[in-house]
Amino acid sequence: MSSHIKYLILGAGPTGLGAAYRLKELGQNDFLIIEQQAYAGGLANTFTDEKGFLWDIGGHVQFSHYAYFDQLMIKALGTEGWLFHQRESWVWLLNRFVPYPFQNNLRYLPKPQQLACLQGLITLLQNPSHKKAQNFAEWASQSFGEGLCDIFMRPYNFKVWAFPLEEMAYNWIGERVATVDVNRLLKNIYLEQDDLSWGPNNTFQFPKNGGTGAIWNAVADMIGRQHIQLNSKVVRISAAQKTVELANGDVLTYEHLLSTLPLDIFTQILSDCDENIRQTAQNLKHSSTNIVGIGLKGKPKPDLASKCWLYFPESDCPFYRTTVFSNYSPNNVPDINRYWSLMTETSESPHKPVDTQDIVENTIQGLLNTQLITDRNDIVSTWSFRAEYGYPTPSVERDTILQKVIPYLQSKDIYSRGRFGGWKYEVSNQDHSLMQGVEWANKLVLQIPETTYFFPNTANANWGK
Repeated sequence: MSSHIKYLILGAGPTGLGAAYRLKELGQNDFLIIEQQAYAGGLANTFTDEKGFLWDIGGHVQFSHYAYFDQLMIKALGTEGWLFHQRESWVWLLNRFVPYPFQNNLRYLPKPQQLACLQGLITLLQNPSHKKAQNFAEWASQSFGEGLCDIFMRPYNFKVWAFPLEEMAYNWIGERVATVDVNRLLKNIYLEQDDLSWGPNNTFQFPKNGGTGAIWNAVADMIGRQHIQLNSKVVRISAAQKTVELANGDVLTYEHLLSTLPLDIFTQILSDCDENIRQTAQNLKHSSTNIVGIGLKGKPKPDLASKCWLYFPESDCPFYRTTVFSNYSPNNVPDINRYWSLMTETSESPHKPVDTQDIVENTIQGLLNTQLITDRNDIVSTWSFRAEYGYPTPSVERDTILQKVIPYLQSKDIYSRGRFGGWKYEVSNQDHSLMQGVEWANKLVLQIPETTYFFPNTANANWGK
């Protein structure tokens, strides 16, 4: 079968759905989304296990930099479809909880570790570096000092990113990492006060029913399911002929193409891609994410009753983050009066291999080691999911690669956007991703220049609005 589509979109994640929604809003109806999976939403999907527990693909929370996104979320689930939370995120370290951001709450540490962190900061103040940092590792040392880096920054960030910090850039940081205000830190220690409100997600919302996937299923319904073709894998693309071939043999022709496929994969299946461009794109780095859900009977311990998510820099557990998922919505478990749930994330890369066969058992042991659970007999359900493409790594060479590949594709009338289509972690949240699709539609139909993808700092300047 052959078909001609004016606006062809590859991928039904937030970017592809955002593009389609905006096209429809602008009166354009000649568009189609092609999606390999059997569901819309991409990494923002939700699964229900055999026991009735809901699981997202990671600890998604929703906060926004855009009024357009906020309005669409209300349209998707209604004003009554959301629960609103004050963030409670903590670091588990040295057998204690320390409020996030860790670097602002050192008073929770034992005195020797407090001293090591303060001495590192004092050394920085006495001997500031005048050398521009070349990578994330150098930036962390110059920003936090050796004490904080040894205790938290190095071990935690390796567990998250699964790459040596020396291989990572630091221009992505922006709103993602709280830097150290020494006066504020000393005040917190001396006055014994907590510092909990930093960051764009200090408040967030979550769907009352259906998990994160409910949002994107609702958006897909508003677009119209006739515009979304699921279970359809793209196997070959020709920029010259403007064709997309599917695994079932169908060939689609297009006028405009938006791809949200991982950029390295896209250049592999672009049959007439310049070989230098193709090989350049293969140097992009990414980590995989292993999600494990643990459904439990009873109630969480009192010290978990209001916590949202927890960070784990130490080696006594495989995961770097755990979400108390039943705290996001009581409907994430079959009966909130009888059950609760934890959801963990473990990163994986060639630098940090993971025994995926034993990931559930190793996770359970990690939960026992970190005292999140005390009895494995309380476990009534387990679930796991591996996302091969979990995080687009902001490697030191990333921007140089993108500066070659993205303009090349655009010269062929191909736009690559989204979490892995654009490969910019700093603009890959749900709101950023949707708006990249919206801005693509605005550019093609209204000739309005894109902002989010090309100017991340501008896009992120609006948090806390």
